[in-house]
Amino acid sequence: MSDLSGRIGGLTAGYDLHAEWDGTRLRGRIGGRFQGKDLDLTLRGGDVEGRVGGTFAGFDVNGDLTPERVAVRLGGRIQGDDLTLTQRGEDIGGRFSGRVMGKDVSFRHHGPHLAGRIGGAVDGKDVNLKLPSSVPPLLAALAAVCAYKALEDDQASAAASSSAAS
Repeated sequence: MSDLSGRIGGLTAGYDLHAEWDGTRLRGRIGGRFQGKDLDLTLRGGDVEGRVGGTFAGFDVNGDLTPERVAVRLGGRIQGDDLTLTQRGEDIGGRFSGRVMGKDVSFRHHGPHLAGRIGGAVDGKDVNLKLPSSVPPLLAALAAVCAYKALEDDQASAAASSSAAS
């Protein structure tokens, strides 16, 4: 088993990511014990599928993952987001959630580290992960975007419930 670990977002407004990779399946936790979501991704022959969160609160992950490219759907056909990432050398980049309302994804994989940013300089989140050499870098990048989506979904839900209470 190999461990993937790190943080998405800042110290106060972010989520930890801890997962174990067994060569086929990446399983772990995004966030904490009480506020967070389970992560369960399976990679078989270029297909990646899985779930972030539980049966009711969460989203599906379905698509393709090769050594050079990720093309997946996070969520369902109607309520979901597309993610496309390409790896060129140490650089991993692409787009999350569409051309107009989406976010740029820009990572650098250097040795046992994957670091970068999802979103812009003002409205974005940093990503810093430690990954062993056995974890495919694009799978780690996918897990980071899943953590980002879980964090953004939880923050939007908290903002909606606090404005409804006001």
